[in-house]
Amino acid sequence: MQNYFKEIEDRVKVCYSVASQAREQGLDPMSQVEIPLARSLAEKVTGLISTVYPQLKDEKIVKRILDLEKQFGALDPAVALQITEEIAKERFCKFKDLMEAIDAGIRVGMAYMTLGVVSSPIEGFTYLKLKKTKENNDYFSAYYSGPIRSAGGTAAAFSIVIIDYLREIFGYAKYDPTEQEVKRAITELYDYHERITNLQYLPTEEEIEFLARNMPIQINGEPSETREVSNYKDLPRIETNLLRSGFCLVIGEGLAQKAPKILKMVKKLREKGFKLTSWDFLEEYVKIHEKKEKGQTIESPTFIKDLVAGRPVLGHPSRSGAFRLVYGRARNSGYSSLAIHPATMVALDDFIAIGSQLKIELPTKGTAVISCDGIEGPIVKLNDESVKKLKRFGTGN
Repeated sequence: MQNYFKEIEDRVKVCYSVASQAREQGLDPMSQVEIPLARSLAEKVTGLISTVYPQLKDEKIVKRILDLEKQFGALDPAVALQITEEIAKERFCKFKDLMEAIDAGIRVGMAYMTLGVVSSPIEGFTYLKLKKTKENNDYFSAYYSGPIRSAGGTAAAFSIVIIDYLREIFGYAKYDPTEQEVKRAITELYDYHERITNLQYLPTEEEIEFLARNMPIQINGEPSETREVSNYKDLPRIETNLLRSGFCLVIGEGLAQKAPKILKMVKKLREKGFKLTSWDFLEEYVKIHEKKEKGQTIESPTFIKDLVAGRPVLGHPSRSGAFRLVYGRARNSGYSSLAIHPATMVALDDFIAIGSQLKIELPTKGTAVISCDGIEGPIVKLNDESVKKLKRFGTGN
C-alpha cells in the first residue's frame, strides 16, 4: 500500500515538474503552478487560505493543526476555534493590522470546518467591518455572499460562532439591532424566498425576529440581485437596498435551520474551556424551532408546496403507490444518494435515469438516484389489471 501511494506521489511530482517548466516560458498569467500539493487536511487549509494571505503557507501552522487534532480529535470544532484564535493573535505570522489578522483567522477556521475543499472561506465570507453601536462602541459586521452556499448549512452557521468567539476574545461590543433592522431581516428573507429562489428552509417570522434580536454580531451581505427589498430601505447600518443572497443563506439555511446542531456544538466547546457566552439564546430559539417542526402536517410538505409547474409527481404525501424507503447503502450509492431497482426505471419508461434528482418526502430534502438490482423490485399494476412484483428487467424478462 505504501509503495502504491509513493508511486502516485512520484508521478504527481513529474506532472508538476512538466507544468512548472511550461509556466517558465511566460505564456500563462502566472509564472508558477498555483495549485499547491496537500497531503492532509491541515495542508489543504493553509494552501487554500494562502491564496488570500500568502504568509499562512507555513509548516508551523500545519504542524499546529495536526497537534490540535491529536488533542481534540480530527474535525472537532475546537480545532477550528483554537487555530482561529492563534492566527488572529499573530502567533505564527504578522499582518498589517488587527482586523486583517482576525479576518485571516476566521477564514482558516472556516476552511477547517469545510475540509479545505470549497470556496466559501475565500469567497463566501467576503470581509469583516467594524461599525458603531448606539453607545458608539465598535461591533463586528460580517459580510457574506452567494458562494457561502458551498459551505453547507452547519458550517455557514458555525462561521458566526467563529467570528463571535474572536469578538469576545478581543473585547468588541455585541451587535445592538434596531427595530428597523429586525423588520428588514424578516422582509428580506421572505422577498428572497418568494421573488428570487426558494430557500431550503424558510424560517417563520417569529424565528427570524428572535434570531435578528439576539445575534451577537451583525450578519450583513453583498448585494446580489437587481431587486430591492420591498420595505425597510435606506437603513444607516445596511449599505444596500438590494436583496443579499449571502445574508439570506446564512440566516435561513444556516443558523435558523441548523440551530439544534449548533447548540450541541457550543455546549461541547464550553465543556472544553471555550467561553462563547453570547449563545444562551439558542436554547430558547430551539424551542421556537421545534414548535414549528411539530406543527408541520402531511397536508403541506415542502416537496409538494414548492412544486414547480410541469414537474411530474410520482407520489403524493404519505400515500402508498410510489417509492418505498429501503434502508442500507449500496457500494455505488455513497452517503447521500438513494437506490431504486433497475426494473423501476424500466417500468417508468426510462424516465428516471442514474443521476436524476428527486424531491422526497422523507427522510431528507432531496436526493440523486442510482440503480441497485440487489434490492426488492417494484410492485406494479399492469393494463390487464393484474398486479405483479418485478424482480428482473431486460428483454424477454
